[in-house]
Amino acid sequence: MQRMVFIGDAPPAQKSAKMSERWAKIKDSIANVRRAFGLVWGAHPASAAAMAVCSIVGALLPAAQAWVGKLIVDAVVDGIRSGAGAQAGLSAVLPWLLIELALVIVQAANGQARRFAEHVLHARINLGINSQIIRKALELDLSHFENAEYYDKLQNARREADWRSLQIVNGGFYLAQNAVTLISFAALLVRFNPWLAVILFAATLPAFIAQSQFAELHFRVLSWRASEARKLQYLEYLLTDYDSVKEIKLFNLGEPLLKRYANLFWKFLKEDQAIAGKRSMASLGWGLLATFSYYGAYAWIVWRAVGGEITLGDMTLYLGVARSSQGMFEAIFYGLSDLYENGLFMSNLFAFLALKPKMVAASQPVSAPTRIRRGIEFRNVSFRYEGHEEFALRHVNLIIGPGEKIALVGLNGAGKTTLIKLLTRLYDPTEGQILLDGVDLREYDLNDLRRRIGVIFQDFVRYHLAAAENVGFGQIEALDDRPRIVCAAQKSGAHPIIEAMADGYETVLGRWFSRGRDLSGGEWQKIALGRAFMRDCEVLVLDEPTAALDAENELRVFQQFRELTADKTAVLISHRFSTVRMADRIFVIEEGRITEQGSHAELLARGGTYARLFTLQAESYR
Repeated sequence: MQRMVFIGDAPPAQKSAKMSERWAKIKDSIANVRRAFGLVWGAHPASAAAMAVCSIVGALLPAAQAWVGKLIVDAVVDGIRSGAGAQAGLSAVLPWLLIELALVIVQAANGQARRFAEHVLHARINLGINSQIIRKALELDLSHFENAEYYDKLQNARREADWRSLQIVNGGFYLAQNAVTLISFAALLVRFNPWLAVILFAATLPAFIAQSQFAELHFRVLSWRASEARKLQYLEYLLTDYDSVKEIKLFNLGEPLLKRYANLFWKFLKEDQAIAGKRSMASLGWGLLATFSYYGAYAWIVWRAVGGEITLGDMTLYLGVARSSQGMFEAIFYGLSDLYENGLFMSNLFAFLALKPKMVAASQPVSAPTRIRRGIEFRNVSFRYEGHEEFALRHVNLIIGPGEKIALVGLNGAGKTTLIKLLTRLYDPTEGQILLDGVDLREYDLNDLRRRIGVIFQDFVRYHLAAAENVGFGQIEALDDRPRIVCAAQKSGAHPIIEAMADGYETVLGRWFSRGRDLSGGEWQKIALGRAFMRDCEVLVLDEPTAALDAENELRVFQQFRELTADKTAVLISHRFSTVRMADRIFVIEEGRITEQGSHAELLARGGTYARLFTLQAESYR
């Protein structure tokens, strides 16, 4: 926690630098406020316009009520002095009472209308901003998701973004409302004494300056601890999620992890309390100055009323206006401080939305071929992950003919899955080219290219949705084509599993939702394979497709493999050498390089790495 430093404490050079930095942040905050208004207006123009109208009505009501109150008091005093009697006095006052009643009714209706518009607008803003954040995340490259700084930016962008934007609009409308009300009050106070307005204004200025400094400190603290806040959320997830709770219980990790969670929580709480305490003390101290100034004005107004310089109605009017004016001054300054703070927080959202994909899209992309004629070529491809010095792939040269079935084998971390990520253009090569029918992948339309490739990774997603959707997501355009979904499930062996469930293809899979049916690892893998067979693609990539299947089901799947991929180019990654032997060619990858290639028989005859690993695995079954 850093010590709060006020600008006046610093040396001249440092003071100048701090002032420049402060003005830059103020300009940035103002720009963010303007953009936030644009977001809110775009979310639901009707509700935003309704709030604006309600603000104008609400701005004019206080001065009107104060003036009618003065007329009521003066009418009562005149009635008492004239001795006209209660009935005549009431007749004189009654019209003003009815007008005041009407103003109160308008005020109540206006308040309710504003709250309703705010409720509608908040829901629309929530949807709009979260949709923008999610759409931006979908647009970004896979490399962003492997960077901790990206998740810090995402954390800062998602935290309170919708609430802050609504606060900006709400605060902005209230600020405008209070400003209009204050102008109407000022017009009344000038009749009494212009200096009274100046004194009341000056007394509230120090509190505004102090509040803006604490707002900036609060913003900095929350932004600095984004990484630790994600850790807090992760610990909570570990302690409550089904996938981790079994191991948490078995290893008795609950209390140790809960202690870490509590320590982080108390650290955040102490930081927040320290800022809130200083902020409260500053508010109290400068608030007392404003209070003393008000009571000084109070005494002055009473003194002039006692001296007969103003009427009792005037005294009532000026006392009410003076009290309300100072409240308006404070509300305006606090509103400006809140706008400044909210604008700072919105900079996190706009910084995230400004992120750009690192993979360059072709200026004039071409459509991917519907039928591969020449095949796929890796031409001297090297790749290095961002932030790593060593290459994951180095000088890879590989040609896959149309309709050819190849297998990639090698130890963990050799680069097999990285090669698939390059083929599907989740990454671009650091060096070299990948060609499809002689055209660099970077020249193709990215979405069109990926539609031509069906991939099931080893760490496939388990969608806690209906079984039909789990399979149908392989070709989202055909999600309503039930015969096609059933056919894909039959190819993968998932159909009997789904049919045996109570609701068949409408059964919700997983444990997240009511009546969800959880599956074994092998059953989930068959569902994932169904997604791959669902895809209308030219290239089918299976990364460890049978890792969770028993030997019998694995054999059945691979007996169908050639039949199911008869008209497709297929790439298979597996650690089980019994499954890769059916490939036309097998490529051995070691430390990011292709060291051997050939058929199963050719590689065994060569007596190299493949033969050694195959022999070791075969001996383990004896």
